[in-house]
Amino acid sequence: MSADAPGRLIAVVGPSGVGKDSVIAGLVAARPNLTWVRRAITRDPAAGGEPFEAVTEAEFQRRQDTGAFCLAWQAHGLRYGIPTAAFGTARQGQDQVVNLSRSVLVEAASLFPKLIVLNFTASPETLANRLKHRGREAAQDIAARLARKTVVFDPSLTVYTLGNDGPLEDTVRAALDRLQSE
Repeated sequence: MSADAPGRLIAVVGPSGVGKDSVIAGLVAARPNLTWVRRAITRDPAAGGEPFEAVTEAEFQRRQDTGAFCLAWQAHGLRYGIPTAAFGTARQGQDQVVNLSRSVLVEAASLFPKLIVLNFTASPETLANRLKHRGREAAQDIAARLARKTVVFDPSLTVYTLGNDGPLEDTVRAALDRLQSE
């Protein structure tokens, strides 16, 4: 495809424990032409979760200072960066999916004109159970994550809200249906 037909950036968002990485893995498995954008994170590589590039604080700052990230943010004591290579992939017409912070969605929309937001939700019980079993946070950190306020999305964004309390394959199918309708 040409620059006149950029690919979509599909931002997967939602509270901690909602299953964003599992949904992304399911989407990529169902649509092999969908590229999973690998984030740089100042997280211990042994922490698990999504496929990511573990970087030190100093390396993250160096990359940010040299323009290596098109989007960067801080959350939960960590720093996250989206590589600028995502621009080239979008210009080539390739759809991409990324676990993105809700705090940078408006900025992402200014950079990626075909941004679509898949906002996943789940019950507090489901979130608490998933966070506990993931084993990355202490009980007080889990409580703080669960106490976060619901985000109100900028009305200029294309947002689809989907529940993820049931079987993962149902959630992935619902997300694919939404993406197909776009």
